[in-house]
Amino acid sequence: MLAYVLRRLLHTIPIILVGSFITFVMVSASGDPLGDLKAKQPPVSPAILEAERHRLRLDLPLLEQYWRWLSGIFRGDWGPSVNRIDIGHEIWPRLLVSVRLVVLAVLLALLLALVIGVISAVKQYSFVDYLFTFVGFLLLSMPAFWLAILLKQQAIDVNEAAGTTLFYTVGDASIPPPVGFWPNVSDIAGHIVLPTIVLALTTFAPWSRFVRSSMVEVQQSDYVRLARAKGLPRRKVLIRHALRTALIPLTTVVALDLAVLFSGAVITETVFQWRGMGSFLLSAVRDKDIYAVMAWLLLVSVIVVLFNLIADLLYAVLDRRIRLG
Repeated sequence: MLAYVLRRLLHTIPIILVGSFITFVMVSASGDPLGDLKAKQPPVSPAILEAERHRLRLDLPLLEQYWRWLSGIFRGDWGPSVNRIDIGHEIWPRLLVSVRLVVLAVLLALLLALVIGVISAVKQYSFVDYLFTFVGFLLLSMPAFWLAILLKQQAIDVNEAAGTTLFYTVGDASIPPPVGFWPNVSDIAGHIVLPTIVLALTTFAPWSRFVRSSMVEVQQSDYVRLARAKGLPRRKVLIRHALRTALIPLTTVVALDLAVLFSGAVITETVFQWRGMGSFLLSAVRDKDIYAVMAWLLLVSVIVVLFNLIADLLYAVLDRRIRLG
């Protein structure tokens, strides 16, 4: 297993390098970082423009720009920013904020997908199955930003009717934060409720369909029929034998959907005005900040690759018939 992990990690290095170079070329061609400075009135002097061009490394060949960015990352230098911010110092706290949201949303979405998927498979073609199917397709077709705005407005109405703040609708934490550990934890938990619900509801719907289809197929397999013929309890057959195998397709989908989850988190964070990776990416794209955009894309790509590795390792845990060679 250790040899397999090391081999997979070695395989991911060229994937990340090639992907980061292609992304760097595309981001560099997306716009001129000095466009806003050139459009200022009165016009900025050519000396200032040239100094900024040199600071942002725009006077270097593209390959050299990429190499200096890539080699600088290992030294903690994420490259110069258009807004003169320290990208590394700025992005790590924001990453923790976004990861907190994504992890909780994934856990809630997985719980809903497993419960609803299993119930739909067991009660196939029943009223409950049709109801869950309708709700799943409804949430699947619902834009994340629309659901976020809807829940936010409803929370504001509830707060106004109650005359107090029952649901936090702005920010990832209060400013200034409350004094004390538990009050601070309670404040963060209160702010994360609505964004987590939005991200989980728009995510669990397709996952529940994968669980349902896998469970329906697995229940017809020979080893599940044999377990039933031996007189094993129905719950034990479903959970220990059927569900364990049915989780393999879901594991693949969850690992591949992480990039989509971070994209959804960008929209959700924007609606609820979180200072996470979402606002960081939007401001970087708006300002054509090449190295800030590359920092966001690199971190997300590394997370996706690592979770795909974790998914491959989970295959052997869920199904002992799988041998990782």
